[in-house]
Amino acid sequence: MDYSLSSLSHGTKRRIYSISEEVEDGTVVGNIAKDLGLDKSALKDRGYRIVTGSTEPLFHVNQNDGILYVKRRIDREEVCERTSPCLIQLKTVLENPLEIHYVTVEILDINDHSPVFPEKEKRLEISESALAGARFQLQAARDSDVGQFSIQQYKLSHNDYFRVEVKDRGEDRKVPFLVLQKQLDRETAGKHKLRLTAVDGGKPAKSGNIEIIVDVLDVNDNSPVFNKELYSATLNENVPVGTVVIQVNATDLDQGANGKIIYSFGNEVDSKLMDLFSIDANTGEIQVTGPIDFEKSRIYEIDIQASDKGPAPLTTDKSVLITVIDVNDNAPEIEVTSFSSSIKEDSKIGTTVALISVSDLDSGINGKVICTINEDVPFTLSPSLQENMYAVVTRSELDREIISQYYVTIVAKDAGDPLFLTEKTIKVVISDVNDNSPEFSSSPYTFYITENNKPGALVFSVKASDRDESDNALISYHILRDGRGNKLSSFLNINSENGDILALKSFDFETLKTFHFHVVASDSGTPSLSSNVTVNVFILDQNDNAPVILYPLIIQVNATDLDEGQNGDVVYSFSNSMNQNILNLFYINLSTGEITVRGLINYEERDRYEIEIEASDKGLAPLTTEKSVIIKIVDVNDNAPEIEVTSFSSSIPEDCRPGTTVALISVNDLDSGLNGKVICSIGEDVPFALSPSLQDKMYSLVTKSPLDREKQSQYDLTITAKDAGQPPLSSGKTISVVVSDVNDNSPEFSLSPYTFYVTETNEPGASLFSVKAYDGDENDNAHISYHILKDRSEDNKLTSFLNINSENGDIMALKSFDFETLKTFQFKVVASDSGTPSLSSNVTVNVFILDQNDNAPVILYPLSSNGSAEGVEEIPRNVNARHLVTKVRAYDADIGYNGWLLFSLQEVTDHSLFGLDRYTGQIRTLRSFTETDEAEHKLVILVKDNGNVSLSATATVIVKLVEPKEAFAASDVKSSAKADEDNNVTFYLMITLGSVSALFLISIIVLIAMQCSKSTDYTSKYLRETNYDGTLCHSIQYRSGDKRYMLVGPRMSIGSTIVPGSHANTLVLPDRRRTSEEVRLFL
Repeated sequence: MDYSLSSLSHGTKRRIYSISEEVEDGTVVGNIAKDLGLDKSALKDRGYRIVTGSTEPLFHVNQNDGILYVKRRIDREEVCERTSPCLIQLKTVLENPLEIHYVTVEILDINDHSPVFPEKEKRLEISESALAGARFQLQAARDSDVGQFSIQQYKLSHNDYFRVEVKDRGEDRKVPFLVLQKQLDRETAGKHKLRLTAVDGGKPAKSGNIEIIVDVLDVNDNSPVFNKELYSATLNENVPVGTVVIQVNATDLDQGANGKIIYSFGNEVDSKLMDLFSIDANTGEIQVTGPIDFEKSRIYEIDIQASDKGPAPLTTDKSVLITVIDVNDNAPEIEVTSFSSSIKEDSKIGTTVALISVSDLDSGINGKVICTINEDVPFTLSPSLQENMYAVVTRSELDREIISQYYVTIVAKDAGDPLFLTEKTIKVVISDVNDNSPEFSSSPYTFYITENNKPGALVFSVKASDRDESDNALISYHILRDGRGNKLSSFLNINSENGDILALKSFDFETLKTFHFHVVASDSGTPSLSSNVTVNVFILDQNDNAPVILYPLIIQVNATDLDEGQNGDVVYSFSNSMNQNILNLFYINLSTGEITVRGLINYEERDRYEIEIEASDKGLAPLTTEKSVIIKIVDVNDNAPEIEVTSFSSSIPEDCRPGTTVALISVNDLDSGLNGKVICSIGEDVPFALSPSLQDKMYSLVTKSPLDREKQSQYDLTITAKDAGQPPLSSGKTISVVVSDVNDNSPEFSLSPYTFYVTETNEPGASLFSVKAYDGDENDNAHISYHILKDRSEDNKLTSFLNINSENGDIMALKSFDFETLKTFQFKVVASDSGTPSLSSNVTVNVFILDQNDNAPVILYPLSSNGSAEGVEEIPRNVNARHLVTKVRAYDADIGYNGWLLFSLQEVTDHSLFGLDRYTGQIRTLRSFTETDEAEHKLVILVKDNGNVSLSATATVIVKLVEPKEAFAASDVKSSAKADEDNNVTFYLMITLGSVSALFLISIIVLIAMQCSKSTDYTSKYLRETNYDGTLCHSIQYRSGDKRYMLVGPRMSIGSTIVPGSHANTLVLPDRRRTSEEVRLFL
């Protein structure tokens, strides 16, 4: 501490002391008594003290020795603020006599304050158009210290655009300015982060920072830039309106409206193009707005432009090339260039009928046209030398009389997909030649003419036809006159045009009954062709002679009179008392006495008639004799039997016994004798029969065999009744018998058993699968309800997690299944109908759970003590390439591809040093180590499965390189320990192998015994099998000496399938602590 005495004036003494701020309480400032020359022994008696105001004093003086001490901590910035120098005036007083001495204490500043900025962060906005040299004032930092401990300089973090300049305004005030060194480009860097540091003059110096963020304001100085030099797209023709052809994309490095891009067509784009395409101003999508036709234009080049929205918009032009792909949308066109509509029927084969031209507006294979003709016509297509030209020619002889015209259909079909075809039909008329003689409609003709015909009237007509047409078919007729029939044919005349024949005289049947003649028909062709026909005429008798009744004669009565003359002539008649009905049925000849039938006799109305007849003479007083004639009617079979259903049950149950009466049948026949004898029958192919009743002509319709409604629910039975007359008459009656249902069918499931596959982690409550049963009955007997059969088996626990819809058989899971816990189970579903009594059946449902990738790989090695997948491997530095460092082991509880694991290096300090086998997880060195290689390397291995959504795990291996001596030393320690145990290990191994062999033989014997005594189901139904599927399974560990053995299940290869229940073991893992040894056992 610096002490110095000041001069005394006016009888007072003044002393100046200097002391640093922040010194501890009790620090000695100076010996005032000594420096002022005061007597130390009198200080106390004279009350030496410091006179202070109301504030707590900073100093105090010891009255015993006169030394000035610091009473409390002094902060220069608090006492003097920024005043420099910082002087504290002390007034000391001595009494008896009174003396006043002034002491000045200078508080010296120390660098106990760092520069501080008013804000931690300052944001500036500077336009990118600002010129280099532009200055921007920044807020100055403040430092409570003064002098050299105040702020001495400002520093700016390194950057390419700004520097800092400081303007000194005195009194420890230095103002920083940010100076732009070169022009900004917002597109290169839109924001600059700077750090301004204020540094004071202390040693060490203290500093304060402020973050300066410069936001570069955008100026529209960049035109939009398209992401491609040339846009090209292909487009199928006929695409629907709204189809997106291509999306162009332009970017603008500017910001805000200056970087906002709108798209449009170029100013020179044809209006026709704008009718076909549109461009979205915001997205740049070019869409189809009109019909695209390849045949009109195969390529479109559209000028587009991208403009920003700056105050003075900048625009970039680009071309879009749209190639239209032809679609087979045009059917071929057929044009008949030359056509002879008529061709003679005697034309030679190969005669040209028409020339055909085909075309297709499509291109390529879509425009390739194949032309054919229908095969049922005598024409064919002959290709021309010119492409797509054909000639229609005859391929066989024509006959107009068979077909007079042909509709020839020409089919043109392109080769597109889908193909289009066009048909064109031409009409080819076959013109006639006279190659057919007239043909009469009959040969010979036979006509029947009634006698007494009117002379000159038409009696009959002949008709000939000619298959030719026009003049070749115009026929004229004439009668062929010859010597033999000339007399008769002279009585006939024929119309030469229509063949009508007239009789010139009347014919008399009693004189001429038949005759014949010839008619000739000739056509008008050149040369004329003719043919003739024989006409046979038969004269038919007319009732031109009064009849003589000969029949029917029932009886002839005869009476004689002994008188002579009129008195002896007898006249017969019916008695006047006879019924008029009888008079309508019978007639008696007055002269002969013959009684004949004149009405309809019906046996069923009356089978006997008694007729009273009279015989009278012709005397003046006629005498009369009466006699009775009895006429018996003989029955004729003229009435069919009649069937009447007197009682009928229209519906019978299907379980009715044979012999059950369905209906009562009554039959009747109005005839008598055999004619009235009726035999009743029913069809043999129905399970019903007719049983005669005790009452004549009564039958019972009964069942004759069991009924089954499910096979036939209704029978239409026809009952036939036939009499014994000659010929027999019969009648039939059909009745419908409905078989009503009884509950005689149990429900039947559509499958037995059911097998379903359910993916694990299914959604609880969702429908998994459905069973369906059918019942052959109907109504309530066929109404089925479902339930799951609950029993006391092991699977009962599983069925509690299932629910079935009793109405439709839908089965839902109430929980999610886990393949790794449960792979398969079965249960039974019962289907019951609603009949009385109810019938039911059950079916076994086998459910197989399908694996999903829901298990991430688990790292087996490396594994640290805290459970994390981390490990440290030490290897000598002098190892060669391909040296095995370690092997990462992992397994996945899933199966198949979900459990197939692949290894990859996710992170490695030096890729040139280590390599990882992606299938085995072996880490090997890729090269030898050099002196410059680091001694420690960190490898992060990613293990992931091959599921659709891959799951993964990571392991960390720290590889430490040690000097060979260290490695050998560690090896020697291990070898010495190993040597002590080798003998024991060998002994233990021999015992172990002997035990395993004995156990193996015992197991074989037990398995053979079980095979002979039990079924082939080797899976225990009492022990649920754990999940052994995946990359590693069946893990069994044991330790022998210094080796650790692990038996694991099969490692799955690519494409392999793990069968649930497989117990094969294939791999043993050695103890990781014995890297130089690896023991493999195959069981």
